[in-house]
Amino acid sequence: MVSVNRLQTMWRTGRRVYREDGALAAAALVVEKTPFLRRGLRQASLLVSIEEARSVDWTTSPHFADAPPVPSGTTLNTAWIMSPPGKSSGGHQNIVRFISFLEAAGHTARIYLRSERPKPSELERVRELLAMSSSYSRTVASVEYYDPARGVDGDTHAIFATGWETAYAAYLDRSRARRFYFVQDFEPMFYPVGSDYLLAENTYRFGFHGITAGRWLAQKLRDDFGMETDYFDFAADQRHYSLTNTGRRDAIFFYARPVTARRAFEFGVAVLAEFAAMRPDVQINLAGWDVSTYDLPFEYVNHSDLDIEQLNEVYNQCAAGLVLSLTNMSLLPLELMAAGVVPVVNAGDNNAMVTDNPHIHYVDASPRAIARELVSLVEREDSAQHAKTISESVNGLNWQHSGTQFVRALERAMYE
Repeated sequence: MVSVNRLQTMWRTGRRVYREDGALAAAALVVEKTPFLRRGLRQASLLVSIEEARSVDWTTSPHFADAPPVPSGTTLNTAWIMSPPGKSSGGHQNIVRFISFLEAAGHTARIYLRSERPKPSELERVRELLAMSSSYSRTVASVEYYDPARGVDGDTHAIFATGWETAYAAYLDRSRARRFYFVQDFEPMFYPVGSDYLLAENTYRFGFHGITAGRWLAQKLRDDFGMETDYFDFAADQRHYSLTNTGRRDAIFFYARPVTARRAFEFGVAVLAEFAAMRPDVQINLAGWDVSTYDLPFEYVNHSDLDIEQLNEVYNQCAAGLVLSLTNMSLLPLELMAAGVVPVVNAGDNNAMVTDNPHIHYVDASPRAIARELVSLVEREDSAQHAKTISESVNGLNWQHSGTQFVRALERAMYE
């Protein structure tokens, strides 16, 4: 039996994840944290319906493979199918960022929210979020629910899937528009090997043209699945992240996301426990999630899920920042660097292939080895000057350049 207290805690946590990170993150959390649901309601836990899974036969040529509509002018009409976003959903923020770049280049976009239970109140929440939140780029794209019976508008030239569960709707849509896949991570790895993993992996076999976040994903999808791929480089938004502390730094940072398995929260706790034993005098800052209910074996400052405009002040206190990623690299290392922080990241092609900046410290995934690296960075005699050097090393990395890469990739695929 599950205790009432546990159910209440799960309910509160789920509501918060839904509000801040969106419906997809909330669904993934429920599945991850409630084994009894995984056993008893396995079919209901899938992010696509059984009917959608049955209907996609990627081993045959899809209806959109031949004679896609050719734009008569220079304006491309694009449709973006995505799950409902939340306030702090970084993936959705990046999608909207690139939609805004597309619009600035003279193209149009419509956003279609994929939801099993469409609600007018949710639609208004999303519209208000995109219009008002400082975390989201401004866009003039319309926002409506995706209706499979109606599909995208008839003048659409390109349909974008934005997550594996949206790829099924994109595939099955009756439009002959060219299919694209805005891929920000290798999503099968979000799950244990099973139905979710297989259904997510299959989407890379749908015949879509992938435009990926970083080179690692582009190469993986091309090598492992034969996808046509282009990629855009990572960048840092220097309107929000910059060097403000030119003096000594006596703290470290950890991107703490216990609800996101690929961020390896428990492993990070092991690293920080080792670090705290070596340097108990150094402040450890945690941000990304409210960890006040977790029993952590070291002293720390819980910054919870700070607004994007508050993060820079915390970053500028820190000499080093621990960012763990077991799939595609996080955006945080470059943001930390803009603020003069040395990122310490677990070693692997998934991270190292995304950026070749020499100031990121890639360390083998040993808690003690990573802790030693953090200690060495805190103890650097030239930490103030080094922070300036690190910040300057990302000055040329801006999202506008990445947006140009994205738009050019789309236009090449459509016109050439």
